Amino acid sequence: MLAGEWYVADDPENARIAAHARRELARYERAFNEGAPDAAKHLRAAIPHLGEDVVLLPPVRVDYGENLTIGPGTFANYGLTALDVAPIRIGANCQLGPNVQLLTPVHPLEPTPRRARLESADPITIGDNVWLGGGVIVCPGVTIGDDCVIGAGAVVTRDIPAGSLAVGNPARVIRALDDTTFRPHRH
Repeated sequence: MLAGEWYVADDPENARIAAHARRELARYERAFNEGAPDAAKHLRAAIPHLGEDVVLLPPVRVDYGENLTIGPGTFANYGLTALDVAPIRIGANCQLGPNVQLLTPVHPLEPTPRRARLESADPITIGDNVWLGGGVIVCPGVTIGDDCVIGAGAVVTRDIPAGSLAVGNPARVIRALDDTTFRPHRH
């Protein structure tokens, strides 16, 4: 599975890991909503590879949690879905808008292997200081470079080079980003 080979998702150990992640994320959401000071312990039990000062607003959905790594200082707004069948790496100081989807699973296009429930997965890598707008979907095998901004609702089907602004479906780079374009006043 982690090597990207075709497999049938019926492994009892994978089912156990997935059930543990779902259970801990449900506990996290409940504890978070009740203002419990120990809510984060449930989040870390579901997703053990979280950097310092990571904030993920519930609900959070994962397949396994063990294959998701999030760098320090990253913030994800409500509704992150990270289907971590293959590794997902999110860098430091990223911002993820509401309802972002990071999708590693791949299914055959051909009907017979799809009917046989074959699947595989390709990893997703998101660099440091990346902003994914609300509703962004990142497809299997995609790498988004450092310092990128992906516009709300974009569907990222291919790699995005560092320092880029990409928008649309499929996402297309529309310009480079660097500090020389910053204006202190928005008007």
